[in-house]
Amino acid sequence: MARAVLEPREDREIFVVPLTVLPEHIDDNGHVNNVVYVGWLQDAGTTHWNARFDEAARARWSWVAVRHEIDYFRPLPPEARGVVARTWVGDPQGPRFSRYVRIEDGEGRLCAQGVSEWVLVDAETMRPHRIPPMMLPAFARRP
Repeated sequence: MARAVLEPREDREIFVVPLTVLPEHIDDNGHVNNVVYVGWLQDAGTTHWNARFDEAARARWSWVAVRHEIDYFRPLPPEARGVVARTWVGDPQGPRFSRYVRIEDGEGRLCAQGVSEWVLVDAETMRPHRIPPMMLPAFARRP
């Protein structure tokens, strides 16, 4: 059962990550393999985190993806160009954030969308940690 189309939240930054369709992404059906989309969901989240937090924060904290859910709408062929992931986060739930990702082709058409659940962990102990309030402004919409 397909999920309703995800729409970005008004109060969250929509972070855009360019994606490249590589020959090894193409499956026997002639389009990007479903497993590649899982990697793209993770890449979008990681790239967003790395862009908003400095080396010290990244050394102190890490994120672990514990769940991915993907809906596929339109295949991406080998010649697809201008593909992007648009990502934003939901509300923190203790150590967890839901991260939303839309994969769009070069014409802005929705090809896939996903929701991933990420858990913040202490980078040294790998134990879950409640998301500190000081992190939240980094994910807010920018003027």
